[in-house]
Amino acid sequence: MIQQPSIAFPVTQTEELYLVQLPALLTVTEAVAFRAKCRELIEAKPTPTKIILDFAQTTFIDSSAIGALVMCLKAARSRQIELVLWSVKPEILTILELADLHQHFTIESETVPLEPQPQPQIEATHPSIQSKTKRAIDILGAIVGLGITAVVFVPIAIAIKLDNPGAVLFSQTRCGHMGRRFQVWKFRSMVTNAEQLKAQVENQNEGAFFKNENDPRITRVGRFLRKTSLDEFPQFWNVLRGEMSLVGTRPPLPEEVDRYEISNWQRLNVKPGITGEWQVHGRSKIRNFEEVIQLDLRYQERWSLKYDLQLLLKTVMVLFKKDSAF
Repeated sequence: MIQQPSIAFPVTQTEELYLVQLPALLTVTEAVAFRAKCRELIEAKPTPTKIILDFAQTTFIDSSAIGALVMCLKAARSRQIELVLWSVKPEILTILELADLHQHFTIESETVPLEPQPQPQIEATHPSIQSKTKRAIDILGAIVGLGITAVVFVPIAIAIKLDNPGAVLFSQTRCGHMGRRFQVWKFRSMVTNAEQLKAQVENQNEGAFFKNENDPRITRVGRFLRKTSLDEFPQFWNVLRGEMSLVGTRPPLPEEVDRYEISNWQRLNVKPGITGEWQVHGRSKIRNFEEVIQLDLRYQERWSLKYDLQLLLKTVMVLFKKDSAF
């Protein structure tokens, strides 16, 4: 548990309006303190009508800051308080756009550029994001993976439909780098109304992710697809599009992210992967969400192209073991 740091956020008050000055860097340490300051202002008496977040000095934010902003926005809206971002630099605005947050915030600026500005250089939240070699490996792997998917598609489609009539592919909203939402694709391994039945299934995990080892919604063909990880093959399309990587962290559901603490958002500093630490080290046996977080952060700390290749090799080895973690 990260202790709340004593970081100053200068506040200027005018009647029922608060202007909050943010620091140059807004990462996990500052984000925790920022959320606490936001909560304090939102719960102040009398209730403010508007809170302005001054980004004039801010030059870098990571996924923890995105999480703090999302939490503050929800809290402000629940009290009918307008939350405004002020003097946002181009590089920060680009990150907000990357996370699809620019559509949800009111963003004001004192100055309007008279001429088109060059595309700002974004400081990556993690070196893997700007690695051209990693991206090249992803594209090559995705092309090979999609080729295999095309070969197995017809027999898998026939098996799915014979076992449980309905769509062959299953699409679900997940959260990727910086919390940006995208549609992940898989071969359908559950009954067609699985989402509606989810509330009736016990969650055997602890924390912000769902798992039931004997989930009754999984079909007979679905169990085979999951055991062999064939259900994951359509995700090579997500890799080709750049929404995922061959190796990364587990892509969480939006409702899982809604339950995150600020520090949990750090796992979104990298792209989600088809495989990674969590999968290689026995994903079906992990029941505690904090263990997942630690594995994801360990991947970020250890990341290198060599380490990615090692995890890919371990994934293949795990798939061929009788007690497959998949």
